[in-house]
Amino acid sequence: MTAPARGRLGELAQLFLKLGVVGFGGPAAHIAMMEDEVVRRRHWLSRQEFLDYLGAANLIPGPNSTEMAIFVGRARAGTAGLLVAGACFIAPAVLIVTAVAWAYTRLGNLPAAEGVLVGVKPVVIAVVLQALWGLGHAAVKSAWLGFLGAAAVAATALGANELAVLAAALVLGVAWWRGGRRGRRGPAGGPPRAAAGLALPGASLLRPAAAAGAALAPAGIGLWPLFGIFFKVGAVLFGSGYVLLAFLRGDLVTRLHWLTERQLLDAVAVGQVTPGPVFTTATFVGYLLRGVPGAAVATLGIFLPAFVYVGLSGVLLPRLQRSEAARAALDAVNVASLALMAVVTWQLAGAALVDPWTVLLAAMAAVLLLRWRVNASWLVLGGGLAGLLLRSLA
Repeated sequence: MTAPARGRLGELAQLFLKLGVVGFGGPAAHIAMMEDEVVRRRHWLSRQEFLDYLGAANLIPGPNSTEMAIFVGRARAGTAGLLVAGACFIAPAVLIVTAVAWAYTRLGNLPAAEGVLVGVKPVVIAVVLQALWGLGHAAVKSAWLGFLGAAAVAATALGANELAVLAAALVLGVAWWRGGRRGRRGPAGGPPRAAAGLALPGASLLRPAAAAGAALAPAGIGLWPLFGIFFKVGAVLFGSGYVLLAFLRGDLVTRLHWLTERQLLDAVAVGQVTPGPVFTTATFVGYLLRGVPGAAVATLGIFLPAFVYVGLSGVLLPRLQRSEAARAALDAVNVASLALMAVVTWQLAGAALVDPWTVLLAAMAAVLLLRWRVNASWLVLGGGLAGLLLRSLA
C-alpha cells in the first residue's frame, strides 16, 4: 500500500472514530455531521456527490448513517476505505453499548444519561438544520424538484411510509424525465453526470426470510441462530429505530421468547441514547443472550449487509453513469430524502426544545455553526457538558 493510500485510510479512521464517539441524535444528526466534515471542511466530496450517496443509502436496507460512512470511505480510499470508515464509525458505539449491557446485567436498569441528552438534543437540531439548508440548495435544482420535495414533506408528516415516499419519488422522477424527453427534439444535450452511489434499487423488493434456529429455547441459544436473526434484520430493514423494535419484537419476544418486553425496550433505548448507529441495539441484545461472543455475533450480523450492499453497488455504476433516467431518479430521491430528514428534525425538535434554556442552546449552536463555522463535534460535546451543568443546578 502506498504512503498516500495509508494516509487516506488514517484520515478516514481518525474522522469516523471521532464521529462514532460524538454521534448522538440518530441518523439525521450523523449525516449532518458527516456533511459538515467531508463537504464543508475537508472537501472530500462535492455537495452533489454527498447528496447522491444519501439518496443511495435511502434506497437500500440497513442503517443509513452507517451506509453513508461506508460510501464516503469507498469514495475516498476504495475497498479498504469502505471497511475502515464503516468499522471505525461502528466500533466506539459497540464498545460503549457493551459496557452499558454489562452494567445492565448487574444493576437491572440503565445508567442515567438524561443530563447529557438534555444539552445534546438542542445542539443536534441546529446541526441538522444547518445541513438541510446547505444540501437543500444543491438538491432543489428546479421548480419541479421543489414541488416534489414539498409533497414528500406533506406525505411523510401525514404518516406515509418512508419507503413508499422514496419509491414514489423515484417513479415520479423517471416519469417527469420521460415526459420532458418526449417534448424535446434531437439529441438530449450533454452527457449526464455520474449517478454516483445509486445502489441496488431492487433491494426494496426484499422481504424478511425465516430466521435460523427458530426452535431453540433461551437456555440453548446458539451463535449461528443469533447471527441469522440479526443478519436477516440488517438485510431487509428500512426505517427508524421504531421499525427495528417491531422486527425484533416479532422474532425475539413473540416467536422465540428469548427476551422480555422490558428487555427489548431497554435495548432499543440504549441504541438511541448512546452515540453512533441505533443498530447497536443488536450489540446489547447479543450481550444479554450470550455475553461478549453474542454481542460480537449480533453486531456482525446486523451490520454486515450494509457493507455488502454498498460494495456491490459499484457493479451498477458503469451503466448508471450513462443513464439520464438514473440521474433523474436519483435527483428525485435526493429531495425526498431531505424531506424525510426535515420531518424527523421537526419531530425531534418537539422533544428537544422544551424550555427557554434548550431553545437558547439551539440558537447559540446555530449561530456558531453558521457565523463562525465551529466544528459540529465540538458543539455536541459542549451541549452535553451544558446539559450536565443544567441538570446539576436544577
